[in-house]
Formats: sequence, structure tokens, C-alpha cells
Amino acid sequence: MGRYTGPKGRINRRLGVNVYESSGSIKALERKEYPPGMHRRRKKPTNYGIGLAEKQKIKFFYGLRDRQLRRYFDKARRMKGNTGEQLLLICERRLDNVVRRAGFTVTRPQARQGIVHRHFQLNGVTVDRPGIMVRPGDVISVRNRPNVQRLYKSVVEASTLPQTDWISFDENKLEATIKAEPTYDDVTLSVDVGQVVAFLSR
Repeated sequence: MGRYTGPKGRINRRLGVNVYESSGSIKALERKEYPPGMHRRRKKPTNYGIGLAEKQKIKFFYGLRDRQLRRYFDKARRMKGNTGEQLLLICERRLDNVVRRAGFTVTRPQARQGIVHRHFQLNGVTVDRPGIMVRPGDVISVRNRPNVQRLYKSVVEASTLPQTDWISFDENKLEATIKAEPTYDDVTLSVDVGQVVAFLSR
């Protein structure tokens, strides 16, 4: 199964969190703060259901497939420290997430699409893989094409996204530099990583 392409507002309402950041998706949860469906009565969720919902938050927030998330989890288990926190930090270092966090785009799907369409360069090399892991010292820039530059210039000028401490962004050059590794405090997703680890360890 590929990535989810259906109504994003339904996912926000189902999970009770704005995993999708488009204005329509956010308004959907604000208008109806209950899960989608004809019947509002819900039975008490099981431990499995709670773990699944928490896992789905990470999957939809970062735009991952189940196989990708499982691969990141296996990598996080081999790292020192809290497995759940390491999993989120791996996701934070994805190129599409960094493009969104730097301020080039407003949402992660926009960032992913721009990368796939070869709008961005990493250390001067044009890339088309959203899952590339960035490292401190890496420089992300918009390709030197007038139409692409105009597109992202207008997005950056209209953006109100807060800047992050581990990314330095130059609006004039349309260039972002990774200053340091992200920390768990830099993660903006509200998720119970303990439940995710328990679910993926089954």
C-alpha cells in the first residue's frame, strides 16, 4: 500500500491530533473534535488500539510507509538511549522534514513533492529522495531556476512557521544549514513513544 492520499481532515479527527498541517485539515478537527463516522459512541479502546493509534500518528505525521517505520524502529533499537525517542529523532532528520522545519514549505507533503520534483539541492547536488538523512554541516538550497526560486520565495515570505534552533535559515539565499543534531525537545508531535515501542515490539 502506498502513502495515504485520502481526506486528511479525517485522519486528524481519527487520531485527535493535527498530524496534517494544511488549513483545511486543521479546521476539520477544530469543527468536529470527535472521530469520523455515523455513530459517535465508541467502546473503550484496547491496549492494541491505543498502540496502533500512537504508531499511526508517527506514520502520518512524517509521511512514512509501514515498512519504512519498521526499518527506522529496528535502527533505533540498536542505538543507545530511549528507543522511542531515537525513533522520532531519526524521523526528524529526514530531508523532507528538514525542508518543512526550515520554512521552505508549510507542510511535509509539500516538502516531499518538491524534493521528488528535484527542486532542492543537498550540499550542491540535486536530490530527489525525501528520506535522505541530514547531518550537521549539511546545506539545503533551492535550485537556481527562476520559476522554482519564485515559487519558494513566495512561500517563505508568507510563512509564519517558527524557526528551529538546530537549523539556520537564510531567507535571501533560500538556504538552510544544519547546525546540530535535533534533540527530543525539538520534536513537535505529541505522541506516547512508550506505546509505540510496545506496539512495534510485538
